[in-house]
Amino acid sequence: MGVRRFGRVNWLGLYTLAKREVMRFVVVWTQTLLAPLVTAGLFILIFSLAIGGQRGEVMGVSFLHFIAPGILMMTVIQNAFANTSSSIVIGKVQGNIVDTLMPPLSPLELVLGYIIGGVLRGVLVALAVTLVMFPVIGLSVAHPVWALVFVVLGSAFLGALGIVAAIIAQKFDQIAAITNFIVVPLSFLSGTFYSIEALPGWLNTITHWNPVFYLIDGVRYGVLGVSDSSPWLGLCVASGAILAVMALAWWWFKTGYRLKS
Repeated sequence: MGVRRFGRVNWLGLYTLAKREVMRFVVVWTQTLLAPLVTAGLFILIFSLAIGGQRGEVMGVSFLHFIAPGILMMTVIQNAFANTSSSIVIGKVQGNIVDTLMPPLSPLELVLGYIIGGVLRGVLVALAVTLVMFPVIGLSVAHPVWALVFVVLGSAFLGALGIVAAIIAQKFDQIAAITNFIVVPLSFLSGTFYSIEALPGWLNTITHWNPVFYLIDGVRYGVLGVSDSSPWLGLCVASGAILAVMALAWWWFKTGYRLKS
């Protein structure tokens, strides 16, 4: 395959696809940005009222401060997944996915365009939670760069996973099932509300194989300065997981699996 007339990378096409994905959630910001902020605030309020000061410190910080980064990342990854998966499934159900596949965009450009939209939505949700919720509970960010890195990695991973899930799914209820039975359990059972040191040996081992655990743990390190594992290990695991899922999404776009039939 030779060099395309607009260069090896179709920057205009990539920008246009990414812009479309961003505008999809910006125009309904009350649903995509405000609603996650309210949900995160409700989690904090419920745990504060139900447990309050009854629970002792976890990893040297108050329980409320301990769960706040986990709730932030849980909100981020669920929204990043929803952004990419809903876009592709809507296109498949309405029959206009061809409008995305026909333009001169390579499989990698398609994957990146969708993921950029998911990442920006995840980052904006994280920013809203950090600026609104954290001051209310008296929490500051210890390592902003680390926190931002893991928010971006988490958004990219779940954004890529959303692409894969949407390619597999043929109907809205199938993508809802993937969300309810895979994405939500992963976000809840990856150390969001507890330190994995409290888990029994076999469950602790299983958790260490879960990439979402490293994303939540990494954000916790960025916000609190404490974590169950090294942030460098989390960076490596998360990056590897992202590349693996992106490679699968790239291959399915390349072959047209469940997209062109």
